[in-house]
Amino acid sequence: MPMKKTHKRKKVSRQHGRKMGTHGSGARKKNKKSGHHGGGGMSGSGKRADQKKTLVTKLYGNKYFGKQGITSKGTRRDKRDRINLGDIETHLEKYGKKSEKGWEINLKSYKILGGSKDSSLKHKLIIKAKEASKSAIEKVKKEGGEIILPSKKEKKIVKTEKNNKKE
Repeated sequence: MPMKKTHKRKKVSRQHGRKMGTHGSGARKKNKKSGHHGGGGMSGSGKRADQKKTLVTKLYGNKYFGKQGITSKGTRRDKRDRINLGDIETHLEKYGKKSEKGWEINLKSYKILGGSKDSSLKHKLIIKAKEASKSAIEKVKKEGGEIILPSKKEKKIVKTEKNNKKE
């Protein structure tokens, strides 16, 4: 006797859920995958969401979590370039060229800082810089070098050029 095929109900007819959009799973929030919390998006990616930490740090870096500090609207961060004499001396080839006068270094956008009190220079340095601290000037002069700073007239010219570029 040949076997009779049984008719299987289609899945569509079993996914009604009585017009709630839940396919009979009860509350909509219970059928979200990834446990009950946090769907596919960034929900549930707070401080303690360890399962998403690696993804978040890869996408946004470590600054995504926690507070990043607060300043009043009037205060602006000082973003001037600064460099210590010690750093210049340890990387002389990077910053300057050797000449008959000594090491000529061009750091026109930098402020030169003296560094620690007990540090001393071993080379004669001729540095062109935007600004310099008193201790840096003294240390360089002691070794026979000099720090060349722009005069007040040059500073004014540079400022007016910057203002003209903005307009």
